[in-house]
Formats: sequence, structure tokens, C-alpha cells
Amino acid sequence: MSIEPTYTIQQTLVSASKKLAELSDSALLDAKVLLAHILGKDLTYLVTWSDKELSNEQLSEFDSLVDKRLSGEPVAYIVGVKEFWSLPFFVAPSTLIPRPDTETLVELVLEHHQNANVSLLDLGTGTGAIALALASEQSSWQIEAVDFNLDAVKLAKRNALNLELTQVKVYQSDWFGAIDEDKSFDVIVSNPPYIDETDNHLSQGDVRFEPKTALVAENEGLADIEHICRYAKSYLAHKGTLYFEHGFEQAHAVRSILQKHGYSEAKTAKDLAGNDRITWAKLFKQ
Repeated sequence: MSIEPTYTIQQTLVSASKKLAELSDSALLDAKVLLAHILGKDLTYLVTWSDKELSNEQLSEFDSLVDKRLSGEPVAYIVGVKEFWSLPFFVAPSTLIPRPDTETLVELVLEHHQNANVSLLDLGTGTGAIALALASEQSSWQIEAVDFNLDAVKLAKRNALNLELTQVKVYQSDWFGAIDEDKSFDVIVSNPPYIDETDNHLSQGDVRFEPKTALVAENEGLADIEHICRYAKSYLAHKGTLYFEHGFEQAHAVRSILQKHGYSEAKTAKDLAGNDRITWAKLFKQ
């Protein structure tokens, strides 16, 4: 009688990371996240119990997830969750996957605005990552988050409920389309579509699986940024600030657009990789 071979957590991770290395520059982490998802445990468990043997059923489920990853599907979509600002966010193919670089935007807003009663609008909220991260730090802020995609709105509401941050008002709006005309915000933030439709990166990596409507904009990726600059003036308070996340080569163009539309003191900050990523400016009203 033959005996089925057994595999420990450690052996399974080593084997899977070798397979994934051709696709991913974070192969071992990808394997850990997928296995932790199968086991219903956190990453620390995998280290603490590295010698624990896995059942055939667990191995089979894990192999199927590894195959999905090998096809290029992002880990976040496979497991349905992505951490951002040390918070767990449900994700789905209807929204962009929250990225660490966007935490730079959250940090800047928190650094620049420390009043207890800030009013803030998040345009194109997706999973709700920016709005909810800010709400987790500033419970007294009046925060609204909008997206034109109804599936994204439902997902952001689900994240708000799961994170117990239901003070954030999430609703559907095509940019400013459904926002009350008498609203006034101290801060408007946006991570809008900013990739040119001819950009080669659209056919590479995780981006292939993300919604193009949340990635691509006309006018070399600047059309939505220009639209927001034009109409945000009606909704920003005096000395209000408008923040954008943008492409690493777009900082000069974004500052020029802001200045063209009457904003002042435009500045740019770099992301974790040292690339220009966040640009903001103030609006001084007459």
C-alpha cells in the first residue's frame, strides 16, 4: 500500500514561490497570502506553525489559487481583501486595488488639516480606501465619498460597515453630478483615472485585470484631472485645498492645470518609491 506524501506549510510555500517567481516579484508573499486565506489564518501563523502538515483538500484548494495567480490574476482579487492604512478592505474587479503609494495622499491630508471639523469630499472613491482611512484617524470630520460606478459604491459602503466607519456618507455621483450645489468642502481629494489609453503598462501585471474606466483618461491621461479642477471651484471653501494622485510623469502638467484654473501654491510630493505622485493647491476666493 502506497502512502500519500505529506507537505508542511513551509514546503508548500517554498514550492509555490518557485512557481510564482517567474510572474511576481513578491512570489513568497503572494504564496503566503493565498495559503493564509485557505487556512483562515494570518501570516504570523504560517511562520509559527511552519512544520504543520496540510491536508490534501487544503493543498488542492491552494493549488487552484496558485493557478489563478499564475494566469496573472491579482492576489487581492483572488482572496477578495487588500490591506490599506493597516485596515482590511474588501476588493472586487469593479474597483482598483488600493496601493501603498496612495497612503502618501492620506498622510499629507492628515498632516495639513488637523482641525476637528474638516469637511472633505473623495471623488472616485472606489473601495473607499482614502475616505475610510481618513475617517479612521479623524472621527469628527464630515466626509463624503462618491463614485459613478454603482458596484464600487456598494463595495465602499460594505467596507464602511465592516470597519465601523459609517459616518462616511457614500453615494453614487459622476464626479460632481449628484452633489448638492450648496455644498462647501475644506478639502477635495481624488485618485482619478490618469493613464493614457496608449500606455504599455495597461497590458502588464495586475493592471490588466482592473477596470479600465478607473484607469484611463483622454488627453494623455489628464482629462478627468482638468474636469475636476474646473468644477471643484464651485464646491471648495475659501482657502480650500484640492489634492490629486497622478502619474509619476504628470506633476508639472497637473500643477499647470491647477494654476490655469486659478488655484494657488501648487506643490507636489513623492511616493514611497521616490516618484512624483501627489499634487495639491489652494483656492482663494474673492
